[in-house]
Amino acid sequence: MMVFEWQADEALLTRTFLKHKGISRRLLSRIKFHGGQILVNGQEENVRHQLTVGDKVTVILPNEGKQEIIEAIHLPIDILFEDDHYIAVNKPAGYTSIPSQYNPQGSMANILKAYYQRQDYDNQVIHVVTRLDRDTSGVMLFAKHAFAHGLIDQQMQQKGIEKTYLAISDKRVSDFNHGFIDDPIARSPRSIIERRVHESGQSALTEYWLAEQVGALKVYKVQLHTGRTHQIRVHFAFNGAPLIGDDLYGGQMDHGIQRQALHCRSLKFKHQFTGEMIEIQAPLPEDISACFDI
Repeated sequence: MMVFEWQADEALLTRTFLKHKGISRRLLSRIKFHGGQILVNGQEENVRHQLTVGDKVTVILPNEGKQEIIEAIHLPIDILFEDDHYIAVNKPAGYTSIPSQYNPQGSMANILKAYYQRQDYDNQVIHVVTRLDRDTSGVMLFAKHAFAHGLIDQQMQQKGIEKTYLAISDKRVSDFNHGFIDDPIARSPRSIIERRVHESGQSALTEYWLAEQVGALKVYKVQLHTGRTHQIRVHFAFNGAPLIGDDLYGGQMDHGIQRQALHCRSLKFKHQFTGEMIEIQAPLPEDISACFDI
């Protein structure tokens, strides 16, 4: 079980105090019905208890146990960061983030579940914080319990998580080394997978910097200010610079890479329990590095 302690700095109902600390009604229900506890100055209380200034509030979260709906798949996993609350992995290309109807086993969630089993963790429920497309590699962040997930999700909704991608094209996206692409993205009428820039779509904003040029290849640093499906790939292709290896959007396939040259290089967030700024980096995978050797 995980234990969290705070001191009340104003007179509030315990329910209101815990809401301010980020504990949701759903989590309160789990505490009540699945073996958790709420203590005030060491005595068990319910959420209607009136706090006074200086009271010590302790929350004991029940263990989440196992998540039977996700099957464990024992494959190698590259852990980039881990503590009691968060874990970040380096996702290889070719794996989805979560299981789907058409890919029930080949996801990072399946692989992480097996890692949790090997570590014999009390909490084995998979909490996905950030996702990547199947053929995009790089940093993926997970929360290790529901409280951590709720807090980091609030931070993400407030755009407090900064992800930096590296995208490689053999064309320039514009005449400028730094700029924004601000074009709406919609589904393509000819495919359930493909997206396109179209006025009927959702707003999408991509910021880019030309970081390096190696021979014919341009390496862009990219940050997303919205999170649309295939956003970087669609925006770059729409501006005449499809990513190499991206056959769905017209990228050149003669640079030795058979998937879009897109890698989530780094992820930065404020740790919800320590207050530290955490920055996690994933090294370039071999298939992207090899493009520069051809």
